[in-house]
Amino acid sequence: MDAAHPQVDHAANHLVRAAVTAPSVHNTQPWLFTHGEGELDLYADGRRRLLLSDPDGREQLISCGAALFNVRLAMRHLGYRPVVRPLPDPRAPARLARVGWGAYAPPTAGENLMYRALWQRHTHRGPFRPSPLPWPLLAELREQARAEGTELYTVEAPYARRRLAELVRTAEAVHRDDPGYRAELAHWIRPGRDGCPDGIPLASCAGPPDSTGLVGRDFLRPTHALPTPPVLWPPGTGLVVLLTTPHDTREDWLRAGQALQRVLLHATVRWAVAAFHTQPLEVPWLREQVRTTIARGEFPQMILRLGHVTRGRPTPRRPADAVLTTG
Repeated sequence: MDAAHPQVDHAANHLVRAAVTAPSVHNTQPWLFTHGEGELDLYADGRRRLLLSDPDGREQLISCGAALFNVRLAMRHLGYRPVVRPLPDPRAPARLARVGWGAYAPPTAGENLMYRALWQRHTHRGPFRPSPLPWPLLAELREQARAEGTELYTVEAPYARRRLAELVRTAEAVHRDDPGYRAELAHWIRPGRDGCPDGIPLASCAGPPDSTGLVGRDFLRPTHALPTPPVLWPPGTGLVVLLTTPHDTREDWLRAGQALQRVLLHATVRWAVAAFHTQPLEVPWLREQVRTTIARGEFPQMILRLGHVTRGRPTPRRPADAVLTTG
C-alpha cells in the first residue's frame, strides 16, 4: 500500500476477513487473494471447483463475485471507495479482479448496516416461517440487484411456479441418479463439530429436503425417491426469485455474485434469509428451459427462496491467512 495506507497486512487482512464470509456452493470457499503495492487480487481456486456439478466454473465465479462484493464493502467501511478492475485474461483465467483504494468518502448508513450483516448472514435449508415477506422489501431487493447490473424476478404465476418446481425436481433426480455427483456432494459434508473450516456441517443438512415447493439437495439420502411437485406450494416455501443477467460471460458470472451478495446482505438487515435451489442451473438443457420459460429470455444465475426463520446455523469459514498471500 502507498504512503497514505501504510499498514498493508492489517488492511489486507481486514478485507479478506470480510471476503471469506461470502456464500459458496457446498461452502467450498473457492477463492484466493494476493496483496502487494496497495492492491488486492482475487483468484478462483481451481482445487475447490466442483468438476461434475459446475464444469464450466459458473457457480465458482458467482461465489468469487460474492467475496469481491464483501471486499468492496469492507473498503467502504474503512471510508474509501474501492477501485475494481476485472482482469479477464485468457492466459490466466483464475485471476478475476484487482481492487485498489480510491478516494476517501465516509460510508453511508446503509453500507454500515450491510457490513455488520456480513457475520449474521447464513444460508437456510428447509421451510421458512409462514409469515410472508413485506412487499416493500422486495422492491428494495430489486434495487440492490439492479445496482450491480442484474435483475431479480419473482416467480408468482401458477404456471411459472409449477414449471420451476418440475425443473428443480428433474435436475435433482438427475443428480441423485449420478454416482459421481453423489460422491462429489458427499466429499463436502462434514460430520459433527470436528473443526473443519469448510464444507457443510452434518447438522445443517439433517432436515427433510423435500418439504417446500422446490425440492432441496438430499445430502444424507441421495438415492431415495422424489415426491410429485405439489399443486399448491406449502406456506413454508417463501418467496421464490430468480437472479438473472442479460448476457452469460465470465464477467456476468462475477457480476451476478456481487449482486447476489448485495441482495443477501440487504435481506439480512431486514431479518430475511435465503435458501438456494441451483440444481437446474447445473444441467445445461434444464438451465436453458429455465431461461426460455421462466427467466424472460435472460440468463438465470441463481434460484432463491426468501423468508424468515427462527434461528440459523452458521457454516464454518477458513481464516484469512489460509487464503491470503503476499504477491
